[in-house]
Amino acid sequence: MLKKNKTPIPDSYWLEPDSILAGEYPGAKVEAEARKKIRAFLDSGITYFIDLTEAHEPLEPYDHLLHEEAGKLGILAVHKRMPIMDVSVPTEDFMNEILEAIDEALEQDHKIYIHCWGGVGRTGTVAGCYLVDQGLSGEDALAELSRLRAKTPKNTRVLRKPGSRKR
Repeated sequence: MLKKNKTPIPDSYWLEPDSILAGEYPGAKVEAEARKKIRAFLDSGITYFIDLTEAHEPLEPYDHLLHEEAGKLGILAVHKRMPIMDVSVPTEDFMNEILEAIDEALEQDHKIYIHCWGGVGRTGTVAGCYLVDQGLSGEDALAELSRLRAKTPKNTRVLRKPGSRKR
């Protein structure tokens, strides 16, 4: 198991400590690297993966590796694809389905990993909606996401205030 608040991969963050992790795609182009990442998730107790990518995106599938690695450990792991088109937002009904899937997985004592490709846009949208669903205002949810992502390596290139682009 990981030390408290540690994450299995650098570009991820705990949305809810020790129960909901969010971040970038957990697979990799090289199978050995993908297996290593998947094993790190499983070793940290993550057993439920909510995949926000679409099947046609140019990413190597990882669900078969997830099931193989989980099988080696004698545990059940779930891969649930709930696709959101990149640089888009889901309908309110579909977002509610995603939030219900999170609630159901938690009720079944799963630790969850929510991801898209880069772990920012679609993942951040779901993470923000989850925080609002838990009682935060929209503004507070955005501030919390900014705080949570502050320690991730990719953070500095993505989180900027609108209009702050260098000219």
